[in-house]
Amino acid sequence: MNWDQVEGNWKQAKGVVKEKWGKLTDDDLDVVAGKRDQVIGKIQERYGWEKEEAERQIDEFVKSLD
Repeated sequence: MNWDQVEGNWKQAKGVVKEKWGKLTDDDLDVVAGKRDQVIGKIQERYGWEKEEAERQIDEFVKSLD
């Protein structure tokens, strides 16, 4: 799976995203609407991670969906 597929199925995917990153609120997930850069930004904001760490986490998450 790739991020385009996640974004295309955002309504279904956001539940899984929320399980993975529980600090993200429903409002956060509604606002980002599956946009990868915005999801990374929210993860950085909520977890205090550097951009590279948030990107790594997203990449691992997408790979785990296969």
